[in-house]
Amino acid sequence: MAAIKSILQETRVFPPHPEFVRQANIAGMEAYLALCNEAEKDHEAFWGKLALEHILWQKPFTRILDESNHPFFKWFENGELNVSYNCLDRHLDTQPDKPAIIFEADDGSITVSTYRDLYRRVCQLANGLKSRGIGKGDRVVIYMPMSIEAVVAMQACARIGATHSVVFGGFSAKSLHERIVDAGAVAVITADEQHRGGKRNHLKAAVDEAIGLGGTDSVKSVVVYQRGEGNVSWNPHQDVWWHDLVKEQNDTCEPEWLSAEHPLFTLYTSGSTGKPKGVQHSSGGYLLGAVMSMKWIFDYKPADVFWCTADVGWVTGHSYVAYGPLAVGATQVVFEGVPTYPDAGRFWKMIQDHKVTVFYTAPTAIRSLIKLGADLPSKYDLSSLRLLGSVGEPINPEAWMWYYTVVGQSRCPVVDTWWQTETGSHMIAPAPGAVPLKPGSCTLPLPGIKAAIVDEAGHDVEDGKGGFLVIKRPFPSQARTLWGDPERFRKTYFPQELGGKYYLAGDSANRDLDGYFWIMGRIDDVLNVAGHRLGTMEIESALVANPLVAEAAVVGRPDEIRGEAVVAFVVLKGSRAEGAKAHETAAELRNWVTREIGPIARPDEIRFGDNLPKTRSGKIMRRLLRTLARGEEITQDVSTLENPAILDQLKQPCRPV
Repeated sequence: MAAIKSILQETRVFPPHPEFVRQANIAGMEAYLALCNEAEKDHEAFWGKLALEHILWQKPFTRILDESNHPFFKWFENGELNVSYNCLDRHLDTQPDKPAIIFEADDGSITVSTYRDLYRRVCQLANGLKSRGIGKGDRVVIYMPMSIEAVVAMQACARIGATHSVVFGGFSAKSLHERIVDAGAVAVITADEQHRGGKRNHLKAAVDEAIGLGGTDSVKSVVVYQRGEGNVSWNPHQDVWWHDLVKEQNDTCEPEWLSAEHPLFTLYTSGSTGKPKGVQHSSGGYLLGAVMSMKWIFDYKPADVFWCTADVGWVTGHSYVAYGPLAVGATQVVFEGVPTYPDAGRFWKMIQDHKVTVFYTAPTAIRSLIKLGADLPSKYDLSSLRLLGSVGEPINPEAWMWYYTVVGQSRCPVVDTWWQTETGSHMIAPAPGAVPLKPGSCTLPLPGIKAAIVDEAGHDVEDGKGGFLVIKRPFPSQARTLWGDPERFRKTYFPQELGGKYYLAGDSANRDLDGYFWIMGRIDDVLNVAGHRLGTMEIESALVANPLVAEAAVVGRPDEIRGEAVVAFVVLKGSRAEGAKAHETAAELRNWVTREIGPIARPDEIRFGDNLPKTRSGKIMRRLLRTLARGEEITQDVSTLENPAILDQLKQPCRPV
């Protein structure tokens, strides 16, 4: 196999500010390297010590790691704990009146819930679920708006030992049905509706439709939170209003003490084809990953106001909304709406109003906000910020620089975090008080994480060359299996082609001569152009570096001569280019990419749209772009697409004349 070629050249470096280093949880490179060396010396003891220091155990473990059934690793298995207890009860004596969640609704109204409030609400719902016969080992699907109640529902399940599976509220009834059936859920927790961007989406109606599709006999209860006016169809044998369920319930509930390996949740990845994959996470190991990354990467301090903008329907919302911040006792912001409603200043106004100190969002949101008003942040007081984070996909260097200089005013480190649903918590990300930053690089692995880049045979590649990103050693927050399909787990993540030893991330990456990791894109997004294997993310970064471009996505289409041709889908900062202007702009961008990278990466086609096809969570649906690039009819499910009209715009290619 030809090595995957790295074509992005980035030379800017930003060392940590000395004043940030002085207060950091990992203060300086020497402290970071000491942790890495400790993990290298005795991997098991390193994680075992952290688990005892940072987690409360009802029954301490006596065995740290069991590797006997590779790759189905077990961590701290004979220890017993409860995740909800670690998030709530542990703070009741020390900070019961500290705000746990500052909730801002779509319409701007604000609700504050203290740790005592949250504890009582979780206990009441937990008791309500038990009164419906739900308990340890049962599966509960949660299909909720972004809200305090969504977090309460997750915590209540964790408290009684029920395994939750959160389905993003933007998913269709068909997607919801697949997940209910696969999990064998005994209950669904939902709301009558959700409010986003001034619009109302009817969640209970989607649940009714999903159950009506059949094969859902396992569902005995549908718990409905009343977010709107409550105008929903009703099955009195199955449906119960949340407020009725909790009305007479006690506001204390003894937690179920569980093995560290008890499944805390399954989260289904929205694969483009085939049966969805239910990624299953443990309790103890998963919680440890969330806690340590809060402390190491977000440099958590008790005075912080933390805001992760992710929905709880995604793993980011699990680790850095529902569990990580609560486990360390943080005050966090939870937001119901979208960043562009009622205007593109919403995020910046919220940071100003709530005095947010740590802000964590996605490159997609960052690029969209640049397009809608690159100078808007300067109109707000963002002086409370001390740390910025990026999650979900590689961030291109130009967006990174805007985030750093405009939002962070060149004083806030940007932690570009690489991790996945399957890893549960950060794997590669800069400890902000130790690691110099490079725009576009997720930098160095966390202490205890042995990341590497290998070729198709599983052999290490030399620095400066691309390959497959792997993790060579087990780590506590790793997914344990795929729900009901262990063989698929083994084949997908520990393939025999790599010797079956390493966790295969599915991303291509390269490591530069300083040891920094650069994510180049998904393995299936690697282009093979005239024998050169190119990562799509690097071409996208080059396009977005052009001052005309707000966002870009690159895919390949079959080409008789070169194997694959490069097709770029581009959103301009101004209005969409059409007609002669489109051809002129396309030519300019092709020449730009040629100058930035080289002729091998020059797009064969450029297509312009007002936006890119995205799910309601902001994820670019690249499978649709690949279909469009090949000139095929779209037959895939587009029910999760936020803006289907965009597809017609993107059908028109601009080829060189």
